[in-house]
Amino acid sequence: MPRMLDVSDEVRAEIGDEEADRLLAGDNAPGSYDCTSCRTPGDSENERTSTVLFIGDETAVLAFAHSTCLPSQVVQVTEEQLQGAVRSISGDTVDLDPDKVAPEQAVLGVTSGLVLIAGELHPALVVEPTAPIVRPGTTGAGDDFLPLLIEQGFMPLSQLTEVPPVQHGWSVLLAMGQLHAVLQPSVNGGQPVAWWQAHQPLQVTEGWRAAANKHQQVLMFAAPVGSIGRQPREDLLRDALDKAAANGQLVGAALPLAGT
Repeated sequence: MPRMLDVSDEVRAEIGDEEADRLLAGDNAPGSYDCTSCRTPGDSENERTSTVLFIGDETAVLAFAHSTCLPSQVVQVTEEQLQGAVRSISGDTVDLDPDKVAPEQAVLGVTSGLVLIAGELHPALVVEPTAPIVRPGTTGAGDDFLPLLIEQGFMPLSQLTEVPPVQHGWSVLLAMGQLHAVLQPSVNGGQPVAWWQAHQPLQVTEGWRAAANKHQQVLMFAAPVGSIGRQPREDLLRDALDKAAANGQLVGAALPLAGT
């Protein structure tokens, strides 16, 4: 029986016309599956389903997602990320661990947590560098982390009383039930590129994932090095955010989930 599958042109180009046609005919496609984004069951016979191809350095894995969670697309990941996803490695929420950040990226610590704004819980990522960030091409002391983000459209926040504006073109990639990357627009207008990428896919709590799927967006807050620190509980994280905002050291935006 034909499946209600979406196979994008870029996925077709990677897997070939023959394999794509077999999928669309229902030969190789699963009936039921666990969505690679929200991890809840899906049924390709009764609901639109996206094919998502994860490509590493040597390996590729074809996964399936509700079309409402992710479009059919190719996601470039490191081989270590891909093997980690295949083994379903679990971990703590994202934390300030430089070893978990791709070496070619700036060393950014990322913490996930739920933040209460106007009586509703929102999924949030809090980004804090482990050292001052200077403007590309410059040397010397100083920290241009927040000015650089403000130039990209992030808003300075003096208090957390309302959800910050949506930052169009940016997104958060949540796939296989884990956090993969924060994506930003490509300079040449092509596919989005990773502004921050996890060294291996990072686990988020079920509550965080449920809130992200509910709102279809994630709040990202950023602060200079030393402003937030490692906070073991969400209430302490919120206190640190409030303090950073009051001190004029916090910017934020709402980022759509990738593919929504």
